[in-house]
Amino acid sequence: MDRTAWIAVVLSAAGLVIWYSYMARQTMPHPVPASASASPAEFSPVPSASPVSSPSVAPNSPSAPLPTSSIPTFTETKETLRNSDVELHLTNRGGAIADAVLLNHRDEHGLVTINAGDHLPIGAILENPAAPALPEYKLTRQGEAILCEYVSPEKVTIRKKYSFMPSTDKKDNYVGELDLDLQNGGSEPYANNGYYLALGAAAPIHPKDYPSYTRLVWSVGAHAKGVDVTWFSGGNGILGIGQHAAQMFYQENVKGAEWAAVSSQFFTTIIAPLDEKADSVWGRRFDIAPEQKLWGIEGAMHMPALTIAPGQAYKARFEIYAGPKLYHKLARLEHNEAEIMNFGVFKLVSQFLLNFMNWLHSIFKDYAIAILALTTVIRLVLWPIQGKANRSMKQTAALAPKMQALKEKYKDDPTRMNQEVMKMYKQYGINPVGGCLPMVIQIPIFFGLYQMLGQAVELRNEKFLWVKDLSQPDTISHIPGLDWPINILPLCMAATQVWLMQMTPKTGDATQRRVMMFTPLIFMFICYNFAAALALYYTAQNLFSILQFYQTRNQPMPTLEKVPPPGKGQRNK
Repeated sequence: MDRTAWIAVVLSAAGLVIWYSYMARQTMPHPVPASASASPAEFSPVPSASPVSSPSVAPNSPSAPLPTSSIPTFTETKETLRNSDVELHLTNRGGAIADAVLLNHRDEHGLVTINAGDHLPIGAILENPAAPALPEYKLTRQGEAILCEYVSPEKVTIRKKYSFMPSTDKKDNYVGELDLDLQNGGSEPYANNGYYLALGAAAPIHPKDYPSYTRLVWSVGAHAKGVDVTWFSGGNGILGIGQHAAQMFYQENVKGAEWAAVSSQFFTTIIAPLDEKADSVWGRRFDIAPEQKLWGIEGAMHMPALTIAPGQAYKARFEIYAGPKLYHKLARLEHNEAEIMNFGVFKLVSQFLLNFMNWLHSIFKDYAIAILALTTVIRLVLWPIQGKANRSMKQTAALAPKMQALKEKYKDDPTRMNQEVMKMYKQYGINPVGGCLPMVIQIPIFFGLYQMLGQAVELRNEKFLWVKDLSQPDTISHIPGLDWPINILPLCMAATQVWLMQMTPKTGDATQRRVMMFTPLIFMFICYNFAAALALYYTAQNLFSILQFYQTRNQPMPTLEKVPPPGKGQRNK
């Protein structure tokens, strides 16, 4: 190989190493600083309605001592709210939602439970979430709602009413409502710098979930922002931008937040204030399985200051979504909750493909078949474009002897050589990039699918042949001694790409062809530990491309004819 080819190969290899290292960091959690390890249940029984300190812009120092754990002095009791999709367990410990059991979603341990364990109850009012005080509330069932009541030492009566919002949907009803009422029964005005409302906790569903999926998220101006659990370990950022030390807590002023949430790959708890917007968010990472170094995240949002005159009341309403990240459901909510999906640059593509896939599933009742049908539709749409691209590649291949002659003639003048090559393309009416058009179109489709399939809860536990779960890698075994997974679909995808490249007419210079040889390897690295659904799609579309090449390979080579210059035909007339 020449020098240019070697440079291209080295850069490609370096890119693969960087990508593999990035993916390894995503699948292997970073070591957590000793000062950042915290028990998820650290409570002290002090009133929760006392004045709140103003939120700090800077996160707390990792060297700050953790609050001392204390056991509540009262017996915990619970009440249940239930519909056909979710069961909410209300606790007197803070008068909030201890956990939400999703009745139509299962994992290897049984029904999926949001906020499982002894974490901050969803909807608890807190003075300081880092040292939460959860007093005893009185729970009373009131029709289809649960009423929680507590009287603070300042004679402020806190009433919280939890209920499900009315819905015409027959399924996927995960939206609840919290009505908050603070009554000042004292003789003095009650002044408060604001209060935190607990979001609960989110944790990975699978041991090898990417840590970037477990996040604290909030929305300002219909744009979602957030931090994931890797943030707490600190980092050097990109070229020094975003560099920060390890932290125990995350806290930021976010004026005008429409909602805040804690989120895992497929499930989330979102709280949206309906009367005024939040002004700060808070988060903490915690260990959920120290032996596996798996992390979860707890969160809270801060509401603005308030003053209640004697005999007066403060009222606020909150919408609570605790359930799977179903785009079709979240998109119908009124506060841009669908931004929790984090689809990124190709959001419109991801949204369209997800909706289209779900529509196909409503017909075929099987998500593997829906993905294959989606692939078929996309390939049929691209079939004419791919046909023109194949013809363009054949024309370019037919020009190869003439192009080689030009390269020999002008080998000492690269500028002139390129000019003559482009002139020849123009003479024969060939678009030199025509063969690349299908690939260019596939880029947004590929990355749109990548983002969409990574969070499509619809694919959980969906099977296909040997694949047990289309939302996870299709691992059938591990290489003995190395613990490397053997994933069949990404290997099939790479094999079909190599097959396709062998059939493709050889165009471009030798350097470009050598670089393209690395394409199957690059895509295999991207897809290897990702959802099997992506590799299934890409393998199917490769097979369609191979079929189209077989259809056109026996067609005669196109005749090279010079195209008359523009306007010449008119002058001859």
